[in-house]
Amino acid sequence: MDEKILTLHPERKRGVNISKAKYETMRRTILQVLGKGDLTHNELTSAVERSLKGKFEGSIPWFMECTKLDLEARKVIERVPGGKHDVYRVKK
Repeated sequence: MDEKILTLHPERKRGVNISKAKYETMRRTILQVLGKGDLTHNELTSAVERSLKGKFEGSIPWFMECTKLDLEARKVIERVPGGKHDVYRVKK
């Protein structure tokens, strides 16, 4: 049986129960990608998809979104209002 994790949401909305293994894979990938610099939402999604293509079972954008919101809620990454688009970065 796959172990689950209940994700958090930065706006205190209800999180989702997802596979802990998939969460860990996403978390590592998001932090690795953001470790190289700030990215907009679209850039982050594309970078994560490129990184996990063919190695991840399920919808990469959906799992990335759940994990990204959880990391924001846990103050691991932050959303910074930008000009045209907000950017995400690893919190210092």
